[in-house]
Amino acid sequence: MRLGLEKAGWRTVWANDIEEEKERIYHGHFRDDDAEFVLGDIHAISGKGIPQATLATASFPCNDLSLAGARRGLAGQQSGAFWGFIRVLGEMGHRRPPVVLLENVTGFLTSHNGEDFQNACLALNELGYSVDAFILDAAHFVPQSRQRLFVVGCKPATSSVVKETPSLFEGVGRPAALADFILWHPEINWSIRHLSSLPPIRRNLPAILEDLSPNSAQWWSRERAEYLLNQMSARHRKIADGMIQGRKTTFGTVFRRVRKERSMAELRTDGIAGCLRTPRGGSGRQILFAAGRGSYAVRLLTPRECARLMGADEFRLASSVSSNQALFGFGDAVCVPVVQWIAENYLNHILRDKASVGEHIRYGKK
Repeated sequence: MRLGLEKAGWRTVWANDIEEEKERIYHGHFRDDDAEFVLGDIHAISGKGIPQATLATASFPCNDLSLAGARRGLAGQQSGAFWGFIRVLGEMGHRRPPVVLLENVTGFLTSHNGEDFQNACLALNELGYSVDAFILDAAHFVPQSRQRLFVVGCKPATSSVVKETPSLFEGVGRPAALADFILWHPEINWSIRHLSSLPPIRRNLPAILEDLSPNSAQWWSRERAEYLLNQMSARHRKIADGMIQGRKTTFGTVFRRVRKERSMAELRTDGIAGCLRTPRGGSGRQILFAAGRGSYAVRLLTPRECARLMGADEFRLASSVSSNQALFGFGDAVCVPVVQWIAENYLNHILRDKASVGEHIRYGKK
């Protein structure tokens, strides 16, 4: 989030996370930094100690919005961090930032039949923000399939536009499910802005791969690679065999998933990696499958490749950060060029609009 905002001219003044591993990763890159990083639970943080800023961002845990979290939603222990963020904004009082940006998985839209998303938007309304929402896929910027739901709150709240025609809501960033949600919830104070066109989907997975020696220890043993191949369904195995017999080396990515109580290896070969995830579970690590000229090789994606898939190509990883910690950090992060696009095509426009009507933004950007 910080890298993307900085590329669009913003400056971070304060940051927070509960994970010590994230703090090590953060300080490994942002060195000699004048921005304050607070390690700790958002529920234990007072809004009175947070500096003034123009923007407050939050990417709260998605665990409870998914099947893995039993769909507990915003009442869950992890995703309930959202309410800590809302409380902090409330405690900031008149110093409350005029703009808020939230990020989460698209399951946020449907969690508890939409009640969680509805309650989140109404909570922002109660703090004086009118809201907008859109869904962006990182595949427009990097070869990674990563759809995320973004919510922008802006104050002072404007008159709701929900009475307008549906064509206002559908289009770039607002698929039918989200457009319908907006129209079905006129009790929410919406402020919908037009979104610019997105760049074409990027299907260039080979471009982010490191050039590792065939003798590198990162490549799996023959037995381990063969085991993965045998975990594929008949359809995926046929695709893999076709790659192996190809005249040149081609690449795909693999995730292990449980299907019908069996661990299956699912192969993707469209030039786009699957969505990076945190590797706390056994299926969270993304696997590279390279094949051609009668042979194949298998390994995990490296931390540097994961950084590139997040648009953080030059991110500095401290020697104290393990490979697993790095994969955890990148899997839980926000894609850099997506945030940059939002800042340049949305957030910066909000500030220019405020300036054009004489509204003075007194705070530094956060």
